[in-house]
Amino acid sequence: MAFSIIATISVSCSDDFVERDVVYAIGSDNYFNSEEEYYKALVAAYDILQSTYVNVILGEIASDNTLSGGGDANDVIGWQQIDEMIHTPVNSNLNDVWGWMFAGVNRASYILEFKDKTEFEGKAQIIAEARFLRAYYQFELVKWFGGIPMKGDARFELGDELTIPRSKKEDVYAAIENDLKLAIEDLSPTAPQIGRVTKGAAQALLGKVYLYQEKFDLAGPMLDNVINSGMYRLTKDSNTESKDQYSNLFEEIGENGIESVFEVQYTDVEGAGFGCLQCSEGNVAVGFSGPRSYDGPLFTSGFSFNVPTQESLTIYEDGDIRKDITILNMTEWGAQTGATYTPGYKDTKLFNRKYIPRKRSAQAAGDLNLTNPNNYRAIRYADVLLMAAEAFSHTNNPTKAQEYVNEVRRRAFGDENHDITSTGPQLTQDILDERRRELLGEGHRFFDLVRTKQAEGKIPGYVEGKNNLFPIPIEEIKFSNGNWEQNPNY
Repeated sequence: MAFSIIATISVSCSDDFVERDVVYAIGSDNYFNSEEEYYKALVAAYDILQSTYVNVILGEIASDNTLSGGGDANDVIGWQQIDEMIHTPVNSNLNDVWGWMFAGVNRASYILEFKDKTEFEGKAQIIAEARFLRAYYQFELVKWFGGIPMKGDARFELGDELTIPRSKKEDVYAAIENDLKLAIEDLSPTAPQIGRVTKGAAQALLGKVYLYQEKFDLAGPMLDNVINSGMYRLTKDSNTESKDQYSNLFEEIGENGIESVFEVQYTDVEGAGFGCLQCSEGNVAVGFSGPRSYDGPLFTSGFSFNVPTQESLTIYEDGDIRKDITILNMTEWGAQTGATYTPGYKDTKLFNRKYIPRKRSAQAAGDLNLTNPNNYRAIRYADVLLMAAEAFSHTNNPTKAQEYVNEVRRRAFGDENHDITSTGPQLTQDILDERRRELLGEGHRFFDLVRTKQAEGKIPGYVEGKNNLFPIPIEEIKFSNGNWEQNPNY
C-alpha cells in the first residue's frame, strides 16, 4: 500500500538537522520510551521532506513557467503528460507525490499517536515540529489531490483504505489549521538546529493555508506576525561576497540565511540510484534541471528538464536584477563565457538558474546528478511579503498591500521608481504578477494560477473542473476497492 510507513528507517547525514548518522527500527509499539527515541522518529519525519523535490519540479512543469524538457518525448513520460495536461490516473510520478507525502503524514502521525507516552524536557518542541510536518505534508496532498483520507493522531495501517473514506477538502484544511495553531503555541522563534521548524515557519504556512482558502481576513494578520517578528528580512545586493547578498540567495553560501523562513535541507554525503530517487540525500530536481552535456564555468551538466518558456523571459522589466538570477540564458551565457551544451527535448535555450547544478570541489558518491546539495527554499520572506500583500489587497487595505509588494520590488530594482500604485482588483493582479517574477522556478506557479482561477487560458490544455486537481493514482483506487472516488473527469 502506497502510504504505509517503512518499518526500518536508515537516515545518514552530518551537520544540519537531517545530516547525522541515525540507524534505528520502529516496528512495534514498544517505542517512544525516551527523548532519544522521539528525536529519532522526528528525524525520520523530516527525512521525507527531501522527496518533495518532485512536487517542486512538477509545480513548474504543470504551469506556464516551464516545459517538461528532457531527452525526448518519452523521457520521464509522467512529466511529459503533465506538461501537456494529458495525464491520467496511470502516472508513476503522481503516484510518487501521493505515496511519499503520505509516508510523511504517517511518520509524523506515529509521533503524535504516542505524544503522551513519555515525559521529558523539550518534548513540547518535538511534538510541535511533528504537527508542523504533518500539516506540511497534508497541505501538499490537498493542493494536488483535494480531499484525502485522514486518521487523526494515528498511523494508517493495511486495511484502512477499505474503511476510511476520503475526507472533504474543507475538513482536511481544518485539520491542517488545527495542527499549525497547536504547533505555533510551542515552537521556538529560533530553530534548535539548522533546518528545524520555527514559530515563524508555522505562522507563514498557516497564513498560506488561509490564503489558499480565500480566508484573507485571517491570512493577512497571521502573515503579519512573521513580518513584525524581526526574525527575517530580505537579502540585500552589495559589492561584497556575503551570505546576505541577493545574488547569493540560491547559492550554497546563501542557505539558511536571513530571508529563509523554512528550507528543506539537502546534502551530497550519500549516493543514490535511479531505482530509489527518494533515497537520495541530494536535491534530485537540481540534476534533472541542468543543461545536458554542459561545458563551461560555474555549472555542471544535468538532464535538461524543467526548461523555462520563452514567454517567461519576457515578464521581467528592464533593470530587474531577478531576471539573471532566475533564468540562465544559454545564448547570452555562451557568448559571454564560451559555455556549450547539448539541446534537449523542447529546448528553449533557457534553464532554471536557481536550481541547476553548481560545480563542486568535493565529489560525492553515487550518481552526481542525484546528490546535489542545493537546499530548497520552501518558504522565503519575499513569499511571505507577497502573500500578505495579496491578502491585504482583498481586505480593503491597499496601503499595506502596496508597502509589502513594493518592498520586494525595491530590492529587485534598487530604487522606488518602480513602485506599484494601483488599487482594487488591479492591485491584486499586480501582486500576483509580482509573485510570478519573484518566485519563478520555485514550484508555486501552478497552484497560484489554480487557486486564483486563472489557469484556464494560461496553461495550454488546462481544463477548469478537471485539471485543478490531479487524479488519485489508479493503484490507490484499486487498493481501496472503490472506497475512494476518483477526482472529477479522470
